Amino acid sequence: MNDATLHTGLMHQIAAVLFGIALLHTFGAKFLEGLAHRHPRHAGLFHLLGEVEVVFGFWAFVLVASMALVAGSGPAIAYAESRQFTEPLFVCVVMVVAASRPVLQVVGRSMALLARLLPVPQPMAMAWLGLAVVPLLGSLITEPAAMTLAALMLAPLLFTPAMPERFKYAALGVLFVNISIGGTLTAYAAPPVLMVAATWQWDTAFMAATLGWKAALAVLCNATVLVAWLRKPLRALTPPAAAQDGTPVPWVVSLVHLAFLSGVVVLAHHPVLFLGLFLFFLGYTQAYARFQSPLILKEGLLVGFFLAGLVVLGGMQQWWLQPIVESLAPTALFFGALGLTAVTDNAALTYLGSLIVGISDPAKYMLVAGAVAGGGLTVIANAPNPAGVALLRAGFEDQSIGAGGLLLGALPPTLVACLFFLLL
Repeated sequence: MNDATLHTGLMHQIAAVLFGIALLHTFGAKFLEGLAHRHPRHAGLFHLLGEVEVVFGFWAFVLVASMALVAGSGPAIAYAESRQFTEPLFVCVVMVVAASRPVLQVVGRSMALLARLLPVPQPMAMAWLGLAVVPLLGSLITEPAAMTLAALMLAPLLFTPAMPERFKYAALGVLFVNISIGGTLTAYAAPPVLMVAATWQWDTAFMAATLGWKAALAVLCNATVLVAWLRKPLRALTPPAAAQDGTPVPWVVSLVHLAFLSGVVVLAHHPVLFLGLFLFFLGYTQAYARFQSPLILKEGLLVGFFLAGLVVLGGMQQWWLQPIVESLAPTALFFGALGLTAVTDNAALTYLGSLIVGISDPAKYMLVAGAVAGGGLTVIANAPNPAGVALLRAGFEDQSIGAGGLLLGALPPTLVACLFFLLL
């Protein structure tokens, strides 16, 4: 056995250990935020380590440093530069553009108009639209953009200090699960579908006819049940508390912002182009600053950092993940994908499945269905989830979202998705 083989085997083991530590760190983030309040002298450090978005980026740096010590700086740099960072960059950019004030006003007014047509109080109608319609809209505008819009729309309704924590975690679980499955009506909007669509020749018509319509029914069911459960606290809200309106923005400015958002979505797989478009967007917002609110650049960068860290750490996990995926029968593969998604990004999981030669059509369906069904169980299960955490955590105790609370909140809607995918 030569030195290169030894180094490779050792690095796989180190990467697996660091990945496990990062997972434990994610589950302990809320505890670290609590320590920040109890020990003000070191509050800055505990706040930093308690930021969920920082976790995987931090441990990715540890991995690259470890690789440099074991194999040398050359292989460490080559590995980091070999990773594909298009998705982290896209999520960062689309978050900032989708959360701009002109876009939010258009979406808010459209949803308020639809809410007036529903035979329920406006806060209930707005909550239902944010949990049902916007996640399904993710099939057109991509899941990260849908997550951004839904989170900002629901924040003043469901994620306020006055709302009991159990309700907030239930709503967060429904939101994350619905975003994960709501993007399956097309072949390009959900990252786990995108990873296999070209290889398996799955187009939008195929997705809508096989997985998408089942996902849509599950989304509607999850949103309806939750809003019905929360009807009392929602009825206590007045329509102004649910509104997201402000100083009117000229329709021309709104159209330009929507054009920027559309351009970013269309160019989602071409980072040089959508980053260039994003720079034009930043210039435009400065030119018409009076119609803008502060851009969520910090939140977008933190989410991009989180996902980039997951790309670096996850890239070294194929050696143990792929044999598991290859060894499972179709039904077992569904539940295996469901469980594995909770501890790794679902897009990475389906990508590994796309590498399996001769995988059967039932196995393909079960792999993707399980991966998207489990996309709400943890922060790392689906690429848009860190965006939701960044935008909604201020409404939770200690301004931190507990991994255990999210898991419990996501279990009921995940079960609903599983029933629809397996029984229909």
